[in-house]
Amino acid sequence: MLEHTFVHLPGVGSTTERRLWEQGIVTWSDALGVGACPTGFSDARWGRSCRLLDESVRSLRRGDHRHFARALASGHHWRAFPEFRPRTAYLDIETTGCSGSDMVTVVGLYDGSRTYSLVSGDNLDEFPDLIARYALLVTFNGSSFDLPFLRRRFPGLPLDHLHLDLMHVLRRLGLSGGLKAIERTVGIARHDDIANLDGWDAVRLWREYCRGKEESLDLLVRYNTADIENLERLAELAYRGMRGLMRLPCDGSDGQ
Repeated sequence: MLEHTFVHLPGVGSTTERRLWEQGIVTWSDALGVGACPTGFSDARWGRSCRLLDESVRSLRRGDHRHFARALASGHHWRAFPEFRPRTAYLDIETTGCSGSDMVTVVGLYDGSRTYSLVSGDNLDEFPDLIARYALLVTFNGSSFDLPFLRRRFPGLPLDHLHLDLMHVLRRLGLSGGLKAIERTVGIARHDDIANLDGWDAVRLWREYCRGKEESLDLLVRYNTADIENLERLAELAYRGMRGLMRLPCDGSDGQ
């Protein structure tokens, strides 16, 4: 989908992007090879656009996720999911509460094959080195919760990744509510011992652990692990749904 994207060009929104597609300019390659200036662009503006598209081609070839994180509005970061999926981290945190003075207790990261659980007082300080391996972060409400907490916990850490916040994307597809409610709606089940846990249970479990109940940390980590591993299935669903809404003229030809 990323190579069909033109909304990262100055002055190009979804309507202009669709007009380009309708003129047969469906990919960056089409744009860079077109012989005549498309309708809606002056020669000068199209020349500038093509220079930016050439930069995008080179950035994608290099795997430069920061270029697209800067160029794309946050609501369009989902478009980069297939291209950067091999360097995607599904992320969720647990905290001592919801206020700005509360602390991060657990950070969970899943990359599609391996799960990392970083715990306050143990290995949480490994987070900056670990997150630097990835290009795209997938969260649920991470824009308002997870990333602000992590920026406070790790001041100076850029967190300049592409970011797919599933809460907002799924809402555009008609799936609203919390993460667990959406999981139930789409048929994702959890193990019985964590099926009914929520964020406040995560706070309770951490407090129990701090009072010496080791098994509470084990349950908290399992709860967090379910969150991050289920994000992958929801990201797949969200990408397919959003791509379907785009109604690309070439849909079905490349799977991207």
